[in-house]
Parts: sequence; structure tokens; C-alpha cells
Amino acid sequence: MISIGKLNLITDVDGIQVGNSSHSVDLTGVTVIIPSERSVASVDVRGGAPGTREIETLRPENSVNKIDAIVLSGGSIFGLDAASSVTSWLKSNGKGLVVRGNTIPIVPSAIIFDFPIKPDRNWNESNPFNFLGREACKNVTKKFELGNQGAGLGATAGPIKGGLGSASFVNDIGWQVGALTIVNPYGEVVIPGTDKFFAGQVEISDEFGGFGTAKISNTKIDYDLASALGGNTTISVVATNVVLNKPEALRLAIMCQDGIGKAIRPAHTPYDGDVVFVVSTGLLKVNEQPEKLLSRLGTLASDCVSRSIARGVYFAKTLNNYKSYKDFYSK
Repeated sequence: MISIGKLNLITDVDGIQVGNSSHSVDLTGVTVIIPSERSVASVDVRGGAPGTREIETLRPENSVNKIDAIVLSGGSIFGLDAASSVTSWLKSNGKGLVVRGNTIPIVPSAIIFDFPIKPDRNWNESNPFNFLGREACKNVTKKFELGNQGAGLGATAGPIKGGLGSASFVNDIGWQVGALTIVNPYGEVVIPGTDKFFAGQVEISDEFGGFGTAKISNTKIDYDLASALGGNTTISVVATNVVLNKPEALRLAIMCQDGIGKAIRPAHTPYDGDVVFVVSTGLLKVNEQPEKLLSRLGTLASDCVSRSIARGVYFAKTLNNYKSYKDFYSK
């Protein structure tokens, strides 16, 4: 039997913790995902405007097989500085790849463009991300809030407020899979002319309002995308306890991009930097044909991504000129 995990968060996957930090003045933040042990990981990039660091090391043909953390950050290119501070924090705590006696943490990262929420950030000579990266590491926990948290603080989703979302699935034979997504897309998460999420078809137990789904009206097929200009990129981390190698993790990441496509229209545009990371903690060996295993696991994981997107928007709160979903669609 398949069900939601106890927390309905990515941390329902054993060995995964999440830390968030935020800057209340600049309205941006950092989210860090730290496995308890070094873990196999890969990544798939589909957006036309990605901002990333250490992505190439996750390609299956390259030699580094495991990561120590993944960093998601606001602040556009400035936010990549958060990964440096997380790397330093991990090294000071003895975590990383040991090379000739040196500890080298492997910390892939991706950023969103969140300047629409606060265009007047004064980052000419310094920015807050060195501090925010370290704070996120210090705040790692199993239970965390959704919406205006971490890298989701400054996120926007078309004309409404975006945010940080997460969801999970477990089954009775021990599989665990979860997704964490920073929802900041160019496209829409709500079916035009309605208050229904595109992801409504995969909602479990009213986890984002229980409003169901709707057909797309013929008069609303042409999306009003002008309102979304400048707010771009959806970045997601998917974790599982199932043993995967790097090629298998890549295939899972590719399948999980469909979760973005099911929840956002349009997705993977020239304005987006859509990225999906996959992390395998490797705590559960499944004796099943690899192709069949990936097909089943990928279906669950893709739906987790879709659900996490809707949950990130549903739990976000109104901030500056961006109304929350609940305020925007209030009767």
C-alpha cells in the first residue's frame, strides 16, 4: 500500500534533513538539504536560463559519485555564494570527500531569480548569502514549515506568491520518496479562469486545499504570461532511500521533470532555470528489475514533485505586492 509519509515532507526519507534561513530585509533565503551520509546524486536541467554550481560533477560519466549537501538559494547569481559557506561549514564539521588527507565537500547548488519581490537590494559590494548558508546548516531538522521559508521566501509564481513546498510517499515494503521544491516559475500553477491547481489530479488527502481540478476553458488557453516576466525558475530536490547508481539517479531526475510539467504551464521555458536533483541515501536495497524499479519509483517521485509545487504555493503568504494563493482567490 502507498501512502503519504508521516510528515509529508522530503525528510520522510531516512537520513535526509533540511535547513532554512532567511533575510527579513532583503526578502530572500537559503534552503540546504543534507544527508546523514555521503549520497549518490544526479541532476537534470530543462530550463533555458539555469543558475547552477557543481552540476557537471553529477553527470554519470564523471568520477565523483556522492554529494554532501545540495543548496537552493534565492538572489540569482549572488545566491551561489551560499554554497561556498555551506562547503566551509561541512568541512569544519568533518563532512566531505577525503582526497590525499584533505576533506573536500561536494555541494551542488541552484538559484532562483527572486528580485521581483524586492527590486532595490543593495548588493554592490556584499550580499547576505555567506551568512544565510551557514545559518541554514545550523537549522537542519526533520520538520520544517512550507511557503515563505528558506529559498522560497522571495519566490513568486506568475501573478501570485510562490514558496517552498514538499511532499512524500512511502509504501508497505519500505520505499521512501520525497520532493522539496522552490516554486518560482514563469508559468502558472493555477488553471486559468479557475482557482484549481494544475496538480489537483495528484493531490492526496486535501494536502493543498482539496479544491479538485477543472477543465481549461477555450477562452483561457492563451495564458497571461506578461504578469510573470522576471519571476523564473523551479528547482526541486527528490530523495529516496532506494539504492540507485548515478545513471539510475539521472533517469529518475528526467522522469521527475514531468512533475514540473504536470503542475506548471508552461514549464521549461527560455526564462526558467528548471533543475531537478535526485539523491539516493542507499539505505534500502530493492531486489527488482532495475527498469521496472525506476518506472515505479519515477511515477511516485514525479507526483511528489507536482504535489510539492502546489503545496509551496498553497502555504505561501502574501508578501509585498504578491498576494498569496488564499488571498488572491478569496471569495
